[in-house]
Amino acid sequence: MTQTPSCPPPLPEAEAEDGTEVNTEAENQTANKAGSKAENQAENPDGPEAEADFELTPPAPALTPGQAFDALYAFAAPALVRQTYLLTGRRELARESVERAFQLAWQRWPEVAVDRDPAGWVRAAAYEYAMSPWHRLRLRHRAPEPPPAALDDRRLLSVLLSLPPAYRRTVLLYDGLGIGLPETAAETEASTPATAGRLLHAREVVAARVPELADPGELRLRLTELGSKESLRTAAKPVVVRSGSERRARRWTRAAIAFTVLLIGSTAFTLRTAPDHYEAPQAPAATISGVPPRSGPGPLSEEEQEIRVKLRSTFQNGPERLRPELR
Repeated sequence: MTQTPSCPPPLPEAEAEDGTEVNTEAENQTANKAGSKAENQAENPDGPEAEADFELTPPAPALTPGQAFDALYAFAAPALVRQTYLLTGRRELARESVERAFQLAWQRWPEVAVDRDPAGWVRAAAYEYAMSPWHRLRLRHRAPEPPPAALDDRRLLSVLLSLPPAYRRTVLLYDGLGIGLPETAAETEASTPATAGRLLHAREVVAARVPELADPGELRLRLTELGSKESLRTAAKPVVVRSGSERRARRWTRAAIAFTVLLIGSTAFTLRTAPDHYEAPQAPAATISGVPPRSGPGPLSEEEQEIRVKLRSTFQNGPERLRPELR
């Protein structure tokens, strides 16, 4: 039976004369390396080792334009539908305005993606479309929509809709969303003093008709509740919005190409048929008095007929026709 060789016993640690332990040479080298590594990290915390550790961390995957648009849509679309309803009082128009705003944002996505506030960009586009005066000419927007069920909500919405569009938008941005006065002035394209005047006037009108909303904090709370209570249909899915935006862009491109071709054809036709020299215009006709009207010869009288017969019966040649007779 063979025996496996046993490991040699550890060497005894050397002891100094005073009884203290003495480190071996290997332990001294290890301690020196550890000390130099700690000193280097203390002197240069962002050194190569830190860079190596940072490189080991995998970077976050970048979003594609479609994914970034979908994230913005999921974040901002539901709230924008409620806000647009407070501006217009129409549920379908609010949904349509938000869809059109996001379609425009997808068409200009390189500009929107680098904007400081992409949600604010889409909000401004939705507000502009919703408050366009051309909606009054549409047949389906002439009939009034059913108001909110609660009496207080009907009163508040009626007061908001009675304000001018610029005042309504100002009070919604400042009191409803809590946006600062300079930012509200920039979004409504007005000066800061003019925006402050609009806000004060809108608050006075609201306080006069609904006294319990004289406090701006209470007004902000009621605006939020009014937008949340209504059963508003959310806009379409982001994929549908993006495809609709691309179809709209293609239609406008084709229309622009057709218009350009029509313009070039009409220009070429005009150049082909236009006169190449100047022609003086004709003077207008004038009536001249005293001139008998132009008329044709009438029938011959008896005497004229006799003369014609006599002329035809005489010689056609000879001196008789050349020499007159003396009588």
